[in-house]
Amino acid sequence: MVRAYSKRKNCYMKIKSFLLTIFFYFFLVSLVFSNEEDIYKKIDLFSEVLDKIDKEYVDEINQSEAMDAAINGVLQSLDPYSGYMSPETFDNMQTETSGEFGGLGIEVTMEAGVIKVISPMDNTPAYEVGVKAGDYIVKINDTQVQGKTLSEAVDLMRGPVGSDIEITVRRIGEKKALTFNITREIIQITSVKSKILNEKTGYLRLTSFNENSSNQIREKITEFKKNRKIENYILDLRNNPGGLLSQAIKISDFFLDNGEIVSTKSKRKYENRKWFAKKGDIIDGETLIVLINYGSASAAEIVAGSLKDHKRAILVGESTYGKGSVQSVIPLKNNGAIRLTVSKYYLPSGKSISKVGVVPDIAVAENSDEFRLNTETDNQLEFAIKLLNG
Repeated sequence: MVRAYSKRKNCYMKIKSFLLTIFFYFFLVSLVFSNEEDIYKKIDLFSEVLDKIDKEYVDEINQSEAMDAAINGVLQSLDPYSGYMSPETFDNMQTETSGEFGGLGIEVTMEAGVIKVISPMDNTPAYEVGVKAGDYIVKINDTQVQGKTLSEAVDLMRGPVGSDIEITVRRIGEKKALTFNITREIIQITSVKSKILNEKTGYLRLTSFNENSSNQIREKITEFKKNRKIENYILDLRNNPGGLLSQAIKISDFFLDNGEIVSTKSKRKYENRKWFAKKGDIIDGETLIVLINYGSASAAEIVAGSLKDHKRAILVGESTYGKGSVQSVIPLKNNGAIRLTVSKYYLPSGKSISKVGVVPDIAVAENSDEFRLNTETDNQLEFAIKLLNG
């Protein structure tokens, strides 16, 4: 009995020491914002809380999960986009970025303790049933999401391909919660879609910014230019959750002759950078309309904001999401990783995208709950076509 207690106590002390080390590291980072005495007081407070949990909490706790929660708590207190990924979660993320995975087809974030939809991906199960950017997921099957971490909620939404899931959402403007029954599918990410509208408008739909997006955009425009009837272009960035900064810069550069595209500012001055356009407009100055909505985020906002600031394009639709920060995924020794915000984006005008987004030149809201991109109900695209014809 004494040996068992001693073993448990020894294990607890090791865990306590490990947690204190983690918190000590993160609190040291914040020394620039506080004095040293306050930091040590906080560390003592955390130690006291651990003691109280060990002596008073009604149930035995899973020490590994407690450590994960402590690490994740520190990171999520910084901003909604920073967080801890366990080895399993990190492995799943790498699977997703390979371009094919099972799921619902939505990009999500955490806001005020609730899971928020950044955007549904085109032609995915969530998109087809009517999930929209800005929806708050409050329940997954019979499980309340409030109090769950982003990783925990994502894990609840994952499951075998072909299996069903019920999600309950709250939507601004709707008094009652909305319930969607969705069948999980393999999500195949296609970056660029194109077509010719009214024989004279080249339409490009960019759904994400992956490694080949700029090459695909260039190829589609080259094909359009072979058709001498093409007089103008529409670049559709709606429901585009973003992706690679490098691709946002290249695609912005396609339509600009000179000037700043975007800049990033970081705590470390040597990481502050600016990117500029090279001479050569790929569509030779032809009229360009960019479609945006609340589901346009991050890299999509860089392209839209840069083209707007240079007065190179007319922005039509709704204000964008407002994700103006850069996250870096940093691997850890345990095969997990942390996602950490390392810098912020700034448009050529010097404005930050964070929390405000990019405002369209011409505001056109979705006209009904039946609205779907690229269908007869797409009044935003219809407006853009009429504007070009007019």
